[in-house]
Amino acid sequence: MLFRQLFDHESYTYTYLLADEVSREAVLIDPVDKDVPLYLRLLEELDLKLIAALDTHVHADHITGLGLLQDATECATMVGFEGEVDCASEGLEDGKQIHVGSITLNTLFTPGHTDDSFCFTVDDGGVQYLFSGDTLLIRGTGRTDFQNGDPEQLYDSLHNKLLTLPTATLVYPAHDYKGWTVSTIDEEIRTNPRLEPASKAAFVELMNNLDLPNPKMMDVAVPANRACGKRATP
Repeated sequence: MLFRQLFDHESYTYTYLLADEVSREAVLIDPVDKDVPLYLRLLEELDLKLIAALDTHVHADHITGLGLLQDATECATMVGFEGEVDCASEGLEDGKQIHVGSITLNTLFTPGHTDDSFCFTVDDGGVQYLFSGDTLLIRGTGRTDFQNGDPEQLYDSLHNKLLTLPTATLVYPAHDYKGWTVSTIDEEIRTNPRLEPASKAAFVELMNNLDLPNPKMMDVAVPANRACGKRATP
């Protein structure tokens, strides 16, 4: 599997390119609109055909590149539930498999940060990858105070789904603000302060008292991302 981790310096977003080295089919996870020219250049340089672009959830801190990529490459686009984002080719659901050449992305429904949060796992030659969106960050988790977030649901998504994956699973989140690039499930179980609360009730209390400011782009990003990145004109 060909794998690239790309970083947007304004929104601290990681975008992931995965491709089958034989068929040259590729997928992008969590693309950013202004970085689409970079993605298209990379696809051309690596002789890849983009067949799908995915968002782990409707983001509030940047504009998605789904619509631009679909226009440029005719790739399928997937985000949220069936019909939630009408401009997307398909919705996501728990257990959905997305095939990119010989690569299979397995979809996990992981609500809590938002009510439409999904993660993806990939097994490549015995190496397990988790693309965790904002559900599990490196030494942190997503917040739960907007877009129908729910700390109880996040606790269940973490403890009943993600943290039950093999401990050597590589964790690649949608964002990082401290310079981390990759972790493992084992590292996060041992060192993530958001996973320290000994009960669901304690976790809920922690999340309900974070008192974080809203993302600066939230009022623009959420409506635009429900339109696959097409910003409303004044």
